[in-house]
Amino acid sequence: MPLKLSERVIQMNIEESYRKQIAKELKINQSSQCPYVVVCYQSFYNNGAISIILEYMDGGSLADFLKKVKSIPEPYLAVICKQVLKGLIYLHHERHIIHRDLKPSNLLINHRGEVKITDFGVSAIVTSTSGLANTFVGTYNYMSPERIIGGNYGNKSDIWSLGLVLLECATGQFPYSPPDQAAGWTSFYELMDQIVEQPPPCAPSDRFSPEFCSFISACLKKDPNERKSAQELLDLPFLNMYNDSDADLSSYFNDAGSLLATL
Repeated sequence: MPLKLSERVIQMNIEESYRKQIAKELKINQSSQCPYVVVCYQSFYNNGAISIILEYMDGGSLADFLKKVKSIPEPYLAVICKQVLKGLIYLHHERHIIHRDLKPSNLLINHRGEVKITDFGVSAIVTSTSGLANTFVGTYNYMSPERIIGGNYGNKSDIWSLGLVLLECATGQFPYSPPDQAAGWTSFYELMDQIVEQPPPCAPSDRFSPEFCSFISACLKKDPNERKSAQELLDLPFLNMYNDSDADLSSYFNDAGSLLATL
């Protein structure tokens, strides 16, 4: 059976110096070898666009899946989270890469029950070639407080994003609600004010286990020094409550009516 691939295209009008930087970044990404990270096979620049040839993930993204199921039960979230954390451990500690844009659409799934991180490094390229407020909310609503104000940030910035992703998957709603639900977010700065000035979101204790609530709180500390690393999060009780056998992601992804192809 021929190898299935997918293509990611990034349109940008950039100078030659940036193109060389991007080519270097993508070469690094092509050498990544981790079962929890989407494989990048090849990349090239043509007519103002960067094309990246990626491993094909037949279930689409976690964002696609979430639209179908609305929310994901704790046992499945635990198994999903373990895979994402192992991918982050690889990126943070073996490759010294901060993802910078962890969100449901950058977590891809397949019929085997695998969850893999994609677009690492790409967000760094986009950030370096565009201003912070040029793209509104869609990219920035998962940003950590320290990053959204333009401060120094590190690996712990990805941990904040992970906490928001898990909470959204659990509740079926993005954790920050605009003041006017009908109008939605009216500006980037309105969202930034909520993230920076308001208390961090938490999992409702009447709907979720104490272990899950504690896990979310460990991710969503406003001070990055108080957040646990990806490796430390793996040892928390929530992830040890469930075994992979308790939550068969392969069956769940298929039975829940995802977009998975029949292979």
